[in-house]
Amino acid sequence: MRATTKSLAATVGVVALLALGACAPSAGGDDDTNDDAGSDAGTGEQTADAGGGDPVNVALITSTTGPLAAYGEAFIGGFEAGLDYATDGTGTVDGVEIVVEVLDDGGDTDRAITAARDVIGQGYSIMTGTASSGVALALAEQAEQNQVLYVSGPAAADAITGINDYTFRSGRQSLQDVATAGSFIDVEGAEILVLAQDNAFGQGNLAAVEGILGAQGAEVGSVMIPEDVTEFTPFAAQVLDAEPDMVFVAWAGATSGAMWQSLNQQGVLDDITVVTGLGDAATFGAYGEASDKVDFLNHYFPGAPDNAVNTAMVEHVEAAGGTPDLFTPDGFTAAQMIVHAISEAGGDDVDAMIGALEGWSFEGPKGEYTIRASDHALIQPMFQARLVPGDGGSWVPELVATVPGEDVAPPEAG
Repeated sequence: MRATTKSLAATVGVVALLALGACAPSAGGDDDTNDDAGSDAGTGEQTADAGGGDPVNVALITSTTGPLAAYGEAFIGGFEAGLDYATDGTGTVDGVEIVVEVLDDGGDTDRAITAARDVIGQGYSIMTGTASSGVALALAEQAEQNQVLYVSGPAAADAITGINDYTFRSGRQSLQDVATAGSFIDVEGAEILVLAQDNAFGQGNLAAVEGILGAQGAEVGSVMIPEDVTEFTPFAAQVLDAEPDMVFVAWAGATSGAMWQSLNQQGVLDDITVVTGLGDAATFGAYGEASDKVDFLNHYFPGAPDNAVNTAMVEHVEAAGGTPDLFTPDGFTAAQMIVHAISEAGGDDVDAMIGALEGWSFEGPKGEYTIRASDHALIQPMFQARLVPGDGGSWVPELVATVPGEDVAPPEAG
């Protein structure tokens, strides 16, 4: 039997993408199997037991409309590829069919909660998805209240980690981004300057840098810029005067292009290590003449990992007419986790599924992953990247280094 999917990738509209998590500008310039699993046949968890049984229903709640729709598309494409991979193409576990229903949250918390309550009322015990941190936190609350398993997707909020026993994550979190930024320099004793918008977004990134890199011995300062500023020359001068060892840029929105242009024109990018996050493919051309002068921390781009799982994922997504992107591995990994939980514990014993996931290590698209048992953080490799000229005046990412997961593991939650 094949996995049944409802309203999958073909239903997702491609829209302009938002900035990645803490760092990326908008495109127009305007977030090894372990021992007990390693004996499974083939590439995945499916053991070809012919026993059969009632289908296991999985609710995939993410944006198929709204500003995060393209992130939802990437997650869904990855999930389809991961389900195919983890079940050796059968869509079944021990002969039991996995039925996936995609529900559109539109990036709206109330809409997501309504969808979650509806499927839980129908007897679903597994949920996954969403790119919105606010939605993910709300779904985590629903998971705990109703005692169902929830594997969140690209949402990067650190508060998701350790929020409750029922919630796991299939992507990275913001603290892993910040720790990866620190891999570009010798952090102890370094002077790090955060350049960010003076709003909750920027202040949150400043706090993360202080909490992670400050704790490693860095001296952390900041240049916080009001959101309505459009002339950045004075702020670039402040950065130069501070003479930091590294500048961590946390920026999003319509002024991104002007901000990067100013840093470049004032020579900041020539004299100082400047690090920011490399987002989805739609943002690769957003840095203009600054493109090859910026150091990028990165969660994923298709050319970063070199392993058989990533190759299988890329081939599956491309064969389906899609393009692998920033959050494709998050969907793939979510499928791997769910298949593993079902294969070890069945699809209705939530406590047993939680136990099967806690401490599990497995080979995923980015390399070696481990689910930390204490708080369900997903320990995983991160990447250093640069942008290099591509065809037709485009810019494409190139891998600089892979940062081992244990080197950028977030502090334990709680």
